Amino acid sequence: MIPGSIRGRRLRRNETIRRLVRETELCPNDFIYPLFVEEGRGVRRPMASMPGIYNLSVDTAVEEAKRARELGIDAVLLFGIPPKKDEIGSSGWDPEGPVPRAIRAIKDAVPELVVIADVCLCEYTDHGHCGVLVDGDVDNDKTVPLLVREAIAYADAGADVVAPSDMMDGRVGAIRTALDDAGHTRVSILSYAVKYASAFYGPFREAAQSAPKQGDRRGYQMDPANVREALRMARRDVAEGADWILVKPALAYLDVIRVVREAVDVPVVAYNVSGEYSMLKAAAANGWIDGERAMLEALTSIKRAGAQRIVTYHALEAAALLAEV
Repeated sequence: MIPGSIRGRRLRRNETIRRLVRETELCPNDFIYPLFVEEGRGVRRPMASMPGIYNLSVDTAVEEAKRARELGIDAVLLFGIPPKKDEIGSSGWDPEGPVPRAIRAIKDAVPELVVIADVCLCEYTDHGHCGVLVDGDVDNDKTVPLLVREAIAYADAGADVVAPSDMMDGRVGAIRTALDDAGHTRVSILSYAVKYASAFYGPFREAAQSAPKQGDRRGYQMDPANVREALRMARRDVAEGADWILVKPALAYLDVIRVVREAVDVPVVAYNVSGEYSMLKAAAANGWIDGERAMLEALTSIKRAGAQRIVTYHALEAAALLAEV
């Protein structure tokens, strides 16, 4: 044996040493916890395709938010399921809709928790698309003013962050201008700048009741084959006023997370989406994988790729597990 030869196992021989030299560390404040809010009281309706995830009324959403904060999670991301839908998604900017009411209740109960409100029309339109349909296609320029109304409604309710996820061109600049004009200069924009037309969104669409009734979203969401386009979209949204950038999905797009992180000088968030969550849960339920280890390995890979924060349905479970380590 050559003296001084490299032996990687010296730094792997027990958990204490492995922990000392670990390059990527997960912690609870890495996570952003999504919540689905609907009308009613005492609602905690389980999602068949997303074990452990529920549709919540405002009061039970507050309970979940408190639990998240107690586990060291710093932020929640709100989605709304309205009692009625129409062709333009007008419930999205109703000040008494589920999201504005949840924002007010959560900020009152857990003021230190950061509340992020997703801005999109898909949950609110009767056709399930993310904008106004004209001749069967989503009209970009007719949609942007409605997204602005939604963002202002959430800022008025007390949201710390608005997160446009619709993938309309120009909406970040329009929202930033409107927020500033309305006096919401401290409300930041988390832009879903890099959102792919993915097969991994299915369980979310059950939870949010937002599947398109006809067609698909490939006309406005990104082609999974493209990465240079992701850089253009991320840089454009930063130039329009985005304070942080989101890449969605995460696990099938780790390379995209890395290049976006290197290309922009704002924080990068990745969305560990519903299909990614449900696959792990299904495999674990069948005894094919160790669910807890696989969960932490997947989340670590997302952070290792460059995401500074991770939107994930695993948030509560992962945070509780990390507290035991």
